[in-house]
Amino acid sequence: MRHDLFIKNMVCSRCIMAVEELLRSNRLHPVSVELGHASVEEDISALQLEQLRGQLRAIGFDLLGDHQERTIEKIKSCIIQLVQRANAAEPVNLSDYLADQLHASYSALSKLFSRVTGTTIEHYYIAQRIEKVKELLTYEELSLTQIALRMGYSSVAYLSSQFKQTTGMSPSQFKGLHENLRKPLDEVDGRKS
Repeated sequence: MRHDLFIKNMVCSRCIMAVEELLRSNRLHPVSVELGHASVEEDISALQLEQLRGQLRAIGFDLLGDHQERTIEKIKSCIIQLVQRANAAEPVNLSDYLADQLHASYSALSKLFSRVTGTTIEHYYIAQRIEKVKELLTYEELSLTQIALRMGYSSVAYLSSQFKQTTGMSPSQFKGLHENLRKPLDEVDGRKS
């Protein structure tokens, strides 16, 4: 017997560790735990599932129910993984990447995402990229040119333009601030704030 759990708001390796630890503390035996998904050896009763849902919510996650919710979460996880990867020097076509990863047509994925979330996949992707740029600017280890190259932007001007359009300030203005204006990845939604 194997039970699959689809989990919302898993965005990093620490999330994977937290979910795995929570499953083990409930005397469950994880077969695999990855972003947005976990499999355990045991069959889980409805009561256990509700208890698990409450425990997951307490640490910032949630169980996903229907196919649409799971698909949206998979799209978000794929985009986060794409943006967070170490080097974006090789350009990736977002629509082809998502279609390959989710084994579905991009058109269908795009329509579902827009209908359910109220924003487009492209806006969500841009919002995630800008959050990553904010992170890199905050570390002050790379120049804006290096950040643009690393994040796959065609030029510093294009990065700066998209950054200003999304945040309302230039990258240099953001860098000059002494307050943290970054958002947790699970709160980045692609809609204008």
